[in-house]
Amino acid sequence: MKERLVTSVILITLLLVVGLIDNVYLTGLLIAVIAIAGMYEAKRLFGVEEERVFYFLSFMAVLGIFVNPILIAVAGILSVGGYIAFYQKDINPISIALYPFLSLMILFSLYLQTSMGMIGWLILVIASTDSFAYLIGKNFKGHFFKEGFSPTSPNKSWEGVIGGVASGTILGAIVGLAFFNFFEAFIIALSISIASVFGDLFESYLKRRAGVKDSGNILPGHGGVLDRIDGYLFGAPVLWAIILSIGH
Repeated sequence: MKERLVTSVILITLLLVVGLIDNVYLTGLLIAVIAIAGMYEAKRLFGVEEERVFYFLSFMAVLGIFVNPILIAVAGILSVGGYIAFYQKDINPISIALYPFLSLMILFSLYLQTSMGMIGWLILVIASTDSFAYLIGKNFKGHFFKEGFSPTSPNKSWEGVIGGVASGTILGAIVGLAFFNFFEAFIIALSISIASVFGDLFESYLKRRAGVKDSGNILPGHGGVLDRIDGYLFGAPVLWAIILSIGH
């Protein structure tokens, strides 16, 4: 418990410092480091043994600090696809180019196109969804629904999911008034919240498929990097796509 608390304090402090400094290169560096660590963990979950793909995408993640991250994401994915086809490799290596590399490049692009405040709002929506889902699920699991939310994650209840999404949406709609009108903020927060639930579920599926409890052990008391960012890997692309669509 003490180990988990210390790790949480360090992570929160790091995020606050980066958020307050609000420097493009520092933020890009943080996202690149997260991408590299996440891809390293994803290699194990997907069963990827091709080291060259990992090193190439790691280089691309760093390059994304200086070059349009969406361009980097597209170039990275297509290059890996071409490499697989040219050398008749197993298709598996492209998995880490899609998850988490693509989502994290989209997250950085979202920051570049909007503001650190928007990233903070994204964190608020997803963190509140996750926190309230845990609290409500723990106290009301099985009260209204006999079956769990999904066989992929037996401990996740419908009560927790609904409560988490409702809480994340309401808080997001209120705080989101800084960026959108209430209707837009409500719909976007709802979309992000739902996406984050399935991001968490997808990570659970990968771990169950790989037969592991955590994606890694780099964060004492918390498991791996992917265990902490799974909701954002689905939520960030949704927010990015919506903002792109409405031209905000």
